[in-house]
Amino acid sequence: MSCSQESLVQKHPCYNEDAHHHYARIHVAVAPACNIQCNYCNRKYDCSNESRPGVTSERLTPKEAIKKVLHVGANIPQLSVVGIAGPGDALANPKATFETFKYLNKYAPDLTLCLSTNGLALIDHIEAIKACNVHHVTVTINSVDQSGEIGSKIYPWIYTKGKRYRGKEAAKILLKRQLEGIKACVEAGILVKANSVLIPGINEEHLPEVSKKLKQMGVFLHNIMPLISKPEYGTVFGLNGVPSTPNSMLTRVQKACGIETKLMKHCRQCRADAVGLLGQDRSQEFLKSKQEDLSLDELAKAYDLPSRKAKQEKIEAWRRALAKANERIESEKLSLQKSLRIAVTSVGNGLINQHFGNAKEFLIYEVSNEKVEFLHHRKVEQHLCTGADACGTNPIEEIAKTLDDVDYIATAKIGPCPKEALAKHNILINEEFAYQPIVASLKEIAKKHAQSKLVQKAG
Repeated sequence: MSCSQESLVQKHPCYNEDAHHHYARIHVAVAPACNIQCNYCNRKYDCSNESRPGVTSERLTPKEAIKKVLHVGANIPQLSVVGIAGPGDALANPKATFETFKYLNKYAPDLTLCLSTNGLALIDHIEAIKACNVHHVTVTINSVDQSGEIGSKIYPWIYTKGKRYRGKEAAKILLKRQLEGIKACVEAGILVKANSVLIPGINEEHLPEVSKKLKQMGVFLHNIMPLISKPEYGTVFGLNGVPSTPNSMLTRVQKACGIETKLMKHCRQCRADAVGLLGQDRSQEFLKSKQEDLSLDELAKAYDLPSRKAKQEKIEAWRRALAKANERIESEKLSLQKSLRIAVTSVGNGLINQHFGNAKEFLIYEVSNEKVEFLHHRKVEQHLCTGADACGTNPIEEIAKTLDDVDYIATAKIGPCPKEALAKHNILINEEFAYQPIVASLKEIAKKHAQSKLVQKAG
């Protein structure tokens, strides 16, 4: 990574795995229209109980968007990134997208600006992207199959230059324009992250070819995203029985693609109105009604750039201290007979700092003799404690099934009942490193595990 690239991703929670423990993002839903149809997508409006791309509780005008950003930034000083990711396509709504970016440049110059696109119109807007100081572009590209065979199974139609195209012809046109847009971004010094949806039975064997092509083109990061597919989501794939991507398939394909290019493994497949740290959904706290009666000047004053800068300087100092804590034990050798898979409960800051009962997701790490590697996160349908009246009523079996390949859970605290239930599934619990750095703690857990195995073998 060059020095310029490093500075661009230092505080970006999507482009920098470490930053996602410390910095927040906001997506502003100013782009409702889309120029392609994807069989995995259903752009749902006024939906507060689903967390996936294309879903939003409200749409915003550019002026409403900047007011919301200023309000969020005043309340979440670790906010570092603003993205336009729908609920349609940012570049199918160029007027609203670029008007929003102009407001952001004026009122929130400390924020990093991003846009997400399917790439169909990307080549048409390179100059406008540069003019608005957008240095990060995410392109969803699910196939590089020149025949259009794979793409035709994913996209029923595209709409470009006043005409609708279907089938293989549509897939070929889309791919051509995606590659042209990516090439132009890379040449302009814009960092490109490519998203690819892993669709069982359609592109699972093809994605390593996608990774290879992206690396050749100079793409900064490749994100392999599991398909989220259930009939109730109303997508074509969900209604026609195409299953969600299994964890085992995701891990296998990520490893195959990681040979070719650098992977993003901490993606949360965020809503079009996401707010907060990755893994958080605070969108309902910051609906436009919360700030619509305040003027831009009032919100800009509350945003308080010097205060935000001071807070983020403290975050950077903590990150440096955390890195040193992890580095101190990185050189220590382990003697594991096989790698360990450990699930971590965390609410950020790079610490094991969440109660098991409150965990809606688990960070999955693999610890080998060589390294501690983050694999991905796993969500659970419902966390164990959902309130004072419901705590303990959620069956532990579903959580155990989600973590069926895990050896340990590293958590800040866990009750005796779930601990006992998980033990029946051969999942061990470690509470010893509550509120300690994740990477260093997992290395210590693995070291103690190896020692205990040696004692058992000697006995």
